[in-house]
Amino acid sequence: MYKIMEENLVQNESVEEEEEEYVLLNLDEVRGQVDIPPNAPYVLSGLDTLNPILVIGDSLKLIGEYEETIGTCLVFSEGQATPVVHEETGPSEANLFSGTFIIDPNQAPAKEVKPIASLQKILRFRLLHEGDVQDATSEPVDI
Repeated sequence: MYKIMEENLVQNESVEEEEEEYVLLNLDEVRGQVDIPPNAPYVLSGLDTLNPILVIGDSLKLIGEYEETIGTCLVFSEGQATPVVHEETGPSEANLFSGTFIIDPNQAPAKEVKPIASLQKILRFRLLHEGDVQDATSEPVDI
């Protein structure tokens, strides 16, 4: 029993914990030059290099460069918030729904945002040209 516990302890110590780090992919520079359809398949490679490569669809190739952010970027998810419901109180001759709950039709739909992650790096992409290929992915970078 003791030997099994000792082996498990050694195995647990040798397993390295992976640390998650989020990186924002910035495609602003290519947005006006090419049309990227929503839900297009893509392959992102070389994240541990100075210049990662992003291939979108079958033909669009982009090269990236890391930039440090000024401060911390916060990433949020957006969803539909539940509508605000008011209870109708007080009698009224025109109010036939006394004691019921109503939703204000003039109220704009609300959005609910939730924080997802914070990040310190931005990966800015541009179109990949033939001269960019000269070992763009050879040097590792600490992300």
